[in-house]
Amino acid sequence: MIMPEEAIAIAANEDEHQAAIVYRNYVATLHAYQAVDFDDLIRLPAELFAKNEQVRDRWQNKLRYLLIDEYQDTNACQYELVKLLAGPRAAFTAVGDDYQAIYGWRGATLENLGQLSKDFPKLNLIKLEQNYRSTVRILTAANNVIANNPKLFEKKLWSEHGMGDTITVTGCNDEEQAESVVFRLLANKFERRANFRDYAILYRGNFQARIFEQVLRRERIPYMFSGGQSFFDKAEIKDICAYLRLIANANDDPAFISAITTTLETLGAFAGQAKVSLFETVYMGGIEVRLSPRQIESMRVFCDFMQRLTYRAEKDPAGPLLDELMDAIHYEAYLYDAFDERQAQAKWQNMLEFLEWLKRKGTKAEPQGAAAEEAIGYDNADGFGDTGKNLLGLIQTVALMSMLEGREENPDAVRLSTLHASKGLEYPQVFLVGVEEGIMLHRGGADDEPIDDSRIEEERRLMYVAITRAQRSLHLNWCKKRKRARETVVCEPSRFILEMLLDDAPPPTAEEAPMSPKDRLASLKALLQKP
Repeated sequence: MIMPEEAIAIAANEDEHQAAIVYRNYVATLHAYQAVDFDDLIRLPAELFAKNEQVRDRWQNKLRYLLIDEYQDTNACQYELVKLLAGPRAAFTAVGDDYQAIYGWRGATLENLGQLSKDFPKLNLIKLEQNYRSTVRILTAANNVIANNPKLFEKKLWSEHGMGDTITVTGCNDEEQAESVVFRLLANKFERRANFRDYAILYRGNFQARIFEQVLRRERIPYMFSGGQSFFDKAEIKDICAYLRLIANANDDPAFISAITTTLETLGAFAGQAKVSLFETVYMGGIEVRLSPRQIESMRVFCDFMQRLTYRAEKDPAGPLLDELMDAIHYEAYLYDAFDERQAQAKWQNMLEFLEWLKRKGTKAEPQGAAAEEAIGYDNADGFGDTGKNLLGLIQTVALMSMLEGREENPDAVRLSTLHASKGLEYPQVFLVGVEEGIMLHRGGADDEPIDDSRIEEERRLMYVAITRAQRSLHLNWCKKRKRARETVVCEPSRFILEMLLDDAPPPTAEEAPMSPKDRLASLKALLQKP
């Protein structure tokens, strides 16, 4: 709730001053786009209610009962909005868990939970301590870890699901880690006659995922990312989809903004005053006094071109129109100008696959199993297999498919996820990897920098969240040695492993003799040959 000019005025050093200038430019860009961001959706109502009693009273009477979920993740602005909406009646329920406050790095403040009872002295506290997800062993480990943190509200999880499986702790070397986890996962799946969807591999940061992807692909094990990026969410695909959306609807301002490259602040202000779309503003009289002839000419040339494509989109074959569009916007050259060669090549390959797929959808003879369909994840069995569409029909198909992307509902695949993305989810069998000092606990700075207590406490809460994702079994994996740059460094198991005080698992040691991938594979084959 600090605006740019105030941020500049209170900047205490050069870094804060530069950050405030970036903030001011960001706000100016939002105004140019006639847009607000997610934080504004909280800040603007809070400011309005604070300044306007009539509006505040109206909404307090309209929203008479409030339910606030994940309350431990609220920031100062969100709490201000809660207080203004609740008002003197204070008829609200806040559901939160101070043990799961893991978003301090993005502004959430745990103090909001403690402040509730001070601001609302009649608050009634109800503890939800029975856990319906995990076994006793898993909950004992979680309770043991979090016991090392200070508490706002003392509580202890319990379950009626029985003791459950032994929690395992495995040490291995960096190059063996992924194979060790994947082979143990396969053995566990065979023993339990389980599905791949029952398994999750959780890690602290996305940089840990690649080696697991490689081994899973090599072993032909299906996998998916929890909260992963859809094909239609790739920046290069969204760029071209913006052009396609603009062909279908010239009044689509977000598509216009994505497609056009000129400055938009003046155009946006003019469109706001005239209450018309940005596209329409380009042709309005009066814009000449706001923009230079060169700026106006370039925008009108662009808009004329798009209108011609719109006119032909219902009649002409889709393939030639797509080629004409790509030639006109020089997208390949843009990619190689904006990115290094490797990134540009990957993005252009995605673009070619997308265009190939679109052209196949626009022809009468559509072969099966095209590479583009495999990359995008759709084929004629997707329900969108009606062929021979013109460009307008293809645009409508893409719009529908991008909305449906990722909604399949529970494919039989191993889940890969960061710990933060796994919050709120649950899996029967969980492999928690990289549980060592420097990763989990994540330092966030140089190795020789001291870690303050608040950071350790948040990382411990993250470990608590990780443990409680597991329903039936939990397997912890740490590396004794890792390659960093060109060096091999000796690692230590995370302090959180020792805090779990596992009665049924020996403490990790660096002397464990790791099983080689060859021996592990032989062991798995022997297991498969059992009657």
